[in-house]
Amino acid sequence: MNTKKIWANFSVQDLARTTAFYKRLGFKHNGASEQLTSFFFGEESFIIHFFLKDILEPAMKGQIIDAKAGNEIIFTLSAGSKEEVDSWEKEIQEAGGTIVSRPEAFGEGYYGFVFADPDGHKFNVFHM
Repeated sequence: MNTKKIWANFSVQDLARTTAFYKRLGFKHNGASEQLTSFFFGEESFIIHFFLKDILEPAMKGQIIDAKAGNEIIFTLSAGSKEEVDSWEKEIQEAGGTIVSRPEAFGEGYYGFVFADPDGHKFNVFHM
């Protein structure tokens, strides 16, 4: 396989809430429709589409899990310093995210935390 691009699709309950959350964190908006809102992540512009659950679930050919009740996938967002990790924790809380684990050292040379967006999708933030 020689795929040209990869992106992620998540289900959400409220497009306006999702758009406001990720814009407040400073992610670049990639557009929106009545069915989805989309953002670029990182220097390589990885795209995550956030679809309304009722739109995405039939396309998935099966039930979508409740991200607040379990784990699905975790994306890692790389920070430039420990201070940036700490700053992001505050920004995420102020934007309405849930801090799953507070910033801490783990492994040799790693420092970070886990948060969930308003729909329960988890992200790992760390500096190494």
